[in-house]
Amino acid sequence: MYKRILLKLSGEALAGDGNNFDPKVLDRLAEDMKEIQALGVETAIVVGGGNFIRGKNLTDIGIERVQGDYMGMLATIINALALQSSFERHGLDTRVQTSIDITKVAEPFIVRRATRHLEKGRIVIFGGGTGSPYFSTDTTAALRASEIKADVILMAKNGVDGVYSADPKKDPSAVRYDQLSYMDVLNKGLQVMDSTAISMCMDNKMELSVFNMNEPGNLVKAVKGTAVCTIIR
Repeated sequence: MYKRILLKLSGEALAGDGNNFDPKVLDRLAEDMKEIQALGVETAIVVGGGNFIRGKNLTDIGIERVQGDYMGMLATIINALALQSSFERHGLDTRVQTSIDITKVAEPFIVRRATRHLEKGRIVIFGGGTGSPYFSTDTTAALRASEIKADVILMAKNGVDGVYSADPKKDPSAVRYDQLSYMDVLNKGLQVMDSTAISMCMDNKMELSVFNMNEPGNLVKAVKGTAVCTIIR
């Protein structure tokens, strides 16, 4: 079982049908977090903002890329606050740290402070991406996991239980990999994370576990190392 994890959540994972948030998803995540905290596992989270906005897509409607990326970063902060509210409603001690100064609602990101929160058993949610345009929240996850010295990045996928040789929803002959190296991912062009994030994980010897978060109880199994998943080292 891992001792310190970083969970990467997509913004879409929080969304319901036609809504930005699905209360059932938020409650299920909170219940999973309670079980993980009871195991004594230190937990940090990086969340995307795709349920609100995607910075790269805004260029199609004439919004300049850098502005669009900052808009996306603000969306991740909204999601981080939603997670914090849900977790605290379930009795979990939670802190939100952001790479963009927004001190009225969240702490600024400071590595030592984040590490101290984790050591005290608090869940730390990182919002605002890296704070710079042109970087995805995948890269944020790789960066923050390296900074807090996490044992693993748990990459939660919607309905996919690992990394496949092709899109399993389109190609019935696609094969799921149990284990891969980061060089395998780059050489095969597998769409796990963007290449910047993959290179950062490889350089920092960070383990990555890709699993299906839609399966009930799978997040806790992923923390214990018993979930059906793909491990990348």
